[in-house]
Amino acid sequence: MAIPDYARTNFNTLLRAAADNNLALMECADTLTGEPRYVIAAIGRDHRGGVITPFGHLADGNPYDAYLPPTENGADDNSHRAEIGSAS
Repeated sequence: MAIPDYARTNFNTLLRAAADNNLALMECADTLTGEPRYVIAAIGRDHRGGVITPFGHLADGNPYDAYLPPTENGADDNSHRAEIGSAS
């Protein structure tokens, strides 16, 4: 599966923010559950003042349990899950 352009653009923006020391980790609340989420955000400025652009939140618990890496052929193959999960 190819990474879409919007994701590449956001990632490049995130890299620029990191290089410029304009990243923040903020505690926010999940809109559905109210649970705390720890959000990675870029901090910028415009004519009105500071602008915060959230990019995503850190995974709760073990991130290896939340994501599967891509496979070489692009198929959904869960056979590597145990190997990855045991890395922690």
